[in-house]
Amino acid sequence: MKAVIFAGGCIGDYSRVEKYLSGASLIICADSGIRHAFKMGIVPHLIVGDMDSTSEEDKKKIEYYKINKLSFPKEKDFTDTELALEVALQEGADEAVLLGGLGDRPDHSLANVLLMVSFKKRGLELTLAGKNWEMFLVDGKRKIKGQKGQILSLLPVTPKVTGIKTLGLYYPLQDETLLMGTSRGISNVFLDDEAVVEIREGMLIAVKWIES
Repeated sequence: MKAVIFAGGCIGDYSRVEKYLSGASLIICADSGIRHAFKMGIVPHLIVGDMDSTSEEDKKKIEYYKINKLSFPKEKDFTDTELALEVALQEGADEAVLLGGLGDRPDHSLANVLLMVSFKKRGLELTLAGKNWEMFLVDGKRKIKGQKGQILSLLPVTPKVTGIKTLGLYYPLQDETLLMGTSRGISNVFLDDEAVVEIREGMLIAVKWIES
């Protein structure tokens, strides 16, 4: 089951992210992420959080549309975004897209990126997406759709990633190792409309730029 989560960060051109809603069975807003849903004309199934950053106007809309709320105190151990993802997992989602996951709070942005790792270990494949990029994890072998000339960056999210092989990228890797904290995997380029990345051990974050 696919879920879409709206967080309160930046999205930009809403028309560029509408495609991620296709096939979604569950739409959840994390606190102020509700503003993105409303601006796209979407009434979500649920809003999760402490409501401390939701505008008064949006709170009135929440009541008007009778949107289910799962409220938490402001002082809590988890972000609203993580709580929203937890709900999605409990509802049976095995795939989720997080929109508005990056913004002007680098601590929140980094936490949201790292949530991909913890939720993958629990069976939820999480993709972060914006108007011109997607971010997801690679462990094992993965085919990645793209277009010739688009940029694909590969960054280790474990201390060491070994046995990396790529196909369909301008700078090939053949049974190589990348270490966390290096930039070697930045800005590879699609040679066609599909690339393959395979690793033996470890985990990579892949960032695909939809506009080259």
